[in-house]
Amino acid sequence: MACLREGVAGIYTQNKLDKLDEKLETQDWDNFVKEIKTMFSNKTKTAYAKWKIETFTQGKQNTADFMIEFKALAMKADTDELHAIFLLKKNIWSDIIKTILGYPPIVALETFKEWKVAITSVRQGYESIKE
Repeated sequence: MACLREGVAGIYTQNKLDKLDEKLETQDWDNFVKEIKTMFSNKTKTAYAKWKIETFTQGKQNTADFMIEFKALAMKADTDELHAIFLLKKNIWSDIIKTILGYPPIVALETFKEWKVAITSVRQGYESIKE
């Protein structure tokens, strides 16, 4: 029970206990364990990661940091490579994507890794021009 006193699990448990106190009810321990396992299962984490990666935009975030976080989310969400590339094109700074799409057709990028390298390279080029 001590592991349910901190972090998100602790908050969830305390909330559950407060609701039970309000209603003056009890809950079966087995049902409680089942509920906890469902709430904090890998499926729930994967579903959250899928939602997060769909809405994750670069904003003012540094490109390298964005790429690290994006790749981690893509792995957690089990996103296939084509969809990850689509989301990158949609959610990274548009000037970077426009520059990459201006490359000659012979340099067409096909893999997530190639896109990642191109995005990082373009951003580094922008930063060196500004200095």
